Amino acid sequence: MNPTQYQLSLSFEQVLSLVKQLPEADKLKLSQALSKDLLDSKLTHLLQCFKTDEISLAEITQEVEAVRTEIHDEQTAHFCAF
Repeated sequence: MNPTQYQLSLSFEQVLSLVKQLPEADKLKLSQALSKDLLDSKLTHLLQCFKTDEISLAEITQEVEAVRTEIHDEQTAHFCAF
């Protein structure tokens, strides 16, 4: 059984008035859902801004391994200094 969907044209003030009538727990759930939606939207935009084909996964992996090796070497040298 498919649920029926309705489309309503409401102004911001009408939506706000409806939200104010919700129980506090539902207001909190609505706030969390809106925050998640906004965060997802901002993250998607941020990822699109930094998207590039100029660097490959292999190059990223190589750089990560180089940094890990450097950190390991520094920790080993620091430990051996005592």
